[in-house]
Amino acid sequence: MSILGEIQTTPLHKMHVDSGAKMVPFAGYEMPVSYPLGIKKEHSHTRQSAGLFDVSHMGQIKLSGEESMRALESIVPVDIIDLPLMRTRYALFTNENGGVMDDLMVTNLGDNSLFLVVNAACKDADFQHLKNHLGSKCEVDLFEDLALLALQGPKASKVLSALAPSINEMTFMTAKRLVIGDIDCFITRSGYTGEDGFEISLPSKDAQKLASLLLSSEDVEWVGLGARDSLRLEAGLSLYGHELDDDHSPVESSLNWALSKARRSGGEREGNYLGDNVVLSHLENGTEEKVFGLMPEGKMPVRDGAMIEDENGNQVGKVTSGGFGPTLNKPISIARLKTKYTKGESKLFALVREKRIAVEVVKLPFVKHNYYRG
Repeated sequence: MSILGEIQTTPLHKMHVDSGAKMVPFAGYEMPVSYPLGIKKEHSHTRQSAGLFDVSHMGQIKLSGEESMRALESIVPVDIIDLPLMRTRYALFTNENGGVMDDLMVTNLGDNSLFLVVNAACKDADFQHLKNHLGSKCEVDLFEDLALLALQGPKASKVLSALAPSINEMTFMTAKRLVIGDIDCFITRSGYTGEDGFEISLPSKDAQKLASLLLSSEDVEWVGLGARDSLRLEAGLSLYGHELDDDHSPVESSLNWALSKARRSGGEREGNYLGDNVVLSHLENGTEEKVFGLMPEGKMPVRDGAMIEDENGNQVGKVTSGGFGPTLNKPISIARLKTKYTKGESKLFALVREKRIAVEVVKLPFVKHNYYRG
């Protein structure tokens, strides 16, 4: 666990520094925000070829024991009990008010065990949350000796299959245990860019060796946090602390798709998780606010925190994420808006440095997802 106030480093820190990365504090770690290639080129390289991301700051947690699947299902609005072997599912920790405490990935490892990847900024709180609610029902272990690499982009499978041919059998949101060289790896076909790709969990001691192997391909470049954010923004993917927070339900954050049918009203195992009454009510009756995409006019980015108003000056929402979309070559934003103002009948404006910038409400994602579904 991290010591309060102490900046930590990942097992790949020296490689980042040696590669000329610009390092910044992020979620308690010193992390690379960009490399000499620059954010825009790193972003484009990932969309066109393969980007390598160090995401070792994320929390990697294992639940084990006969009750582990049933136990986890008691604190998420997602079907865990019927999650197939070596399949991965997106899930959410909700609080008693139906708000989102964090989002996570869950993989069924078999042998009554589950592998969880949680956000870096939340991992200590998530671990405590799991211990408090599930500690009497199953073992909860937070790994401190694992690294996590993400290889993302249309050439990711070509690069990785040269080292481990059986990854070609994998489809989106499936998992495999593989040996690459002599390194034990746990791989999921998943990611946070909207592109095809893989997340590779491995022992910290082997992280530099695997990263060097991957970077030896001419198709692979290091990519930092800056491009990671612009890639996920184009893909319309939620970020904890922005689109997701303690005060808004998954429905208010436009994540209805993540709420399993079996856990909804009338489902086989409806409710029975923290805040279920709020979430089920929002599913049934709708919400006053939801998350939408915004396309600003002109070239000025509309960033997080910008207020959205209608032509009469009524405040109708707030930008949760915003910046420049290199693939589209224009500014893009995600905002939480009052739904009655999103039907196209009202002209909407973002307030940026006391200027009003016209914005159009659009469907997410901004850039089509390219996940490999077989």
